[in-house]
Amino acid sequence: MNRSSRILGAAATVLALAGAAACSSSSGSGGAAASTPSAAASSSMSGMPAGGGSAPASAADTITIADFAFSGPLTAAPGAQVTVTNKDSVMHTVTADSAGGFDASVPAGGTVTFTAPTAPGSYAYHCAIHPSMKHGTLIVK
Repeated sequence: MNRSSRILGAAATVLALAGAAACSSSSGSGGAAASTPSAAASSSMSGMPAGGGSAPASAADTITIADFAFSGPLTAAPGAQVTVTNKDSVMHTVTADSAGGFDASVPAGGTVTFTAPTAPGSYAYHCAIHPSMKHGTLIVK
C-alpha cells in the first residue's frame, strides 16, 4: 500500500509539472498551442449559417455589431446578400424599423446573412432585444 501511494503521488507530480510546462510554453511563445484554438474557432465559425451555403458577402456588404453598436451606414445593391457579424457575447437582431422589412437574429459571436430589400431607399434598423442600442442604416441603391 505504501509503495502504491508513492507511485500515485509521483504520477500526480509528473502530470502537474507537465501541465504547468504546457501552460507556460503556449502563453510565453505564442507557438502552435496558442494558434490551435484560433484554427478551431475559425473552422467552427465556417459552420455558422451564412445564407444557405452561398458564398460570403464582400466586406462592403457587412454589418458588424460590437460593443452593443452597429457599424456605420451600409450601402448595398437591391437584393444583395448582407452579412451580419456579431462580436458581442450576447445575441442581437438586425430588425428593420418598417414593417415587412428584414429581421435577422444573430447569435453571440455568430454570423448570419440576409437579403437586402429590392426597392431602393434608406432602411433604418434596430436590435429588437436591446432597444437602447443606436439605430443603424441600410441604404439600398
